[in-house]
Amino acid sequence: MSVVTLRRVARVGLRTVSQRAASGGHAGPSEWKMTAGAAVVGAAALGTAVYNLWGLQWSVGPSVQAAVPTGSTSLEGRRKMFNFIADVVDQSAASVVYIEIKDNRRIDYYSGQPTTVSNGSGFIVNEDGLILTNAHVVVSTPKSTVLVRLQDGSMYTAKVEDVDLVSDLATIRIPVKGLPVMKLGQSADLRPGEWVVALGSPLALNNTVTAGVVSSTQRAPEELGLQGRDMSYIQTDAAITFGNSGGPLVNLDGEAIGINSMKVTSGISFAIPIDYAKQFLSRRLGKPTTLGRKYLGITMLSLTPNILKTLKQKNPKLSTEVSHGVLVWKVIIGSPAHGSGVYPGDIITHVDGEPVKGANDIYKTLEGDSKFLTMNILRDNRFIEIKIKPDDQSY
Repeated sequence: MSVVTLRRVARVGLRTVSQRAASGGHAGPSEWKMTAGAAVVGAAALGTAVYNLWGLQWSVGPSVQAAVPTGSTSLEGRRKMFNFIADVVDQSAASVVYIEIKDNRRIDYYSGQPTTVSNGSGFIVNEDGLILTNAHVVVSTPKSTVLVRLQDGSMYTAKVEDVDLVSDLATIRIPVKGLPVMKLGQSADLRPGEWVVALGSPLALNNTVTAGVVSSTQRAPEELGLQGRDMSYIQTDAAITFGNSGGPLVNLDGEAIGINSMKVTSGISFAIPIDYAKQFLSRRLGKPTTLGRKYLGITMLSLTPNILKTLKQKNPKLSTEVSHGVLVWKVIIGSPAHGSGVYPGDIITHVDGEPVKGANDIYKTLEGDSKFLTMNILRDNRFIEIKIKPDDQSY
């Protein structure tokens, strides 16, 4: 008997009893028993229906079963399916190199070898040993030796071929042929939100991989305080730190779409677009470059209003008096700046009494005839004054 039929039986029995009571008659025992039994059966059927409804089992309509864990879910194959970052690394890492700068004027007491003063990264762009990197990686110390370590651990002495200080690009060459070459992609069609992988040797840790997304494809140099540059930078949240400079920023096709350049703060890093690097490679002279600029031994970042705002959000204790200057990003060991007591994180606000609006102001001062520079520096919310004697730089 269906639930609907049982409910009808119960209603008929109850109606009969009600009619007898209204006419003044009395139901006999047998009628009460029959009616009560029908009511009980109907109520039980109705309760069963309600129970089945809450249990997702409605006996009148189609049956729907709740999901039940099987207890044996297999994850096999997911590593191969979803590890797209590892696939990029497998294809691209072999062409990434570690670059080490040795200062021939400083000898390590224990090893008797020139002291390592800086390091960076680069990547092979031609199988005959041509390597692309950042200019500040290879021109950071005068009278130094540039060493290149390949992924297999072999080490070679490199020769600096071309340097463009404006774009911060350089090429070096090692005497090896048949090397794996990094594929060069296109940065013109890059989109915000794309996954990218930064390869390099941050903090001298070889073959390090970080990943993130493209935050902006057209970050104007003026926003970074960089004057005289006719290119826009790629902004990413992939970690780019000391030693990662010069390494490739790679898309998911395994193509270099940028050259890691600088980090402002956690989650904000910048890369030089590969399309600009292609222009540099096409016009390079292939001859050693002679540099006559005086040398401080620091890497700087101009403080724009946007960067200052970001720094103050990260460090609320930063002095509100700072409205311009350059942030010292890196100090080369053994350099004039290092010997004079300049540290990473210092903010240079004035040089020789003149306000510093950007890195170009420092460069213009170095082109002058002054043998000493007097710098006003903000450190730990205190202003200090430091005198530096720049070195003459030559290669």
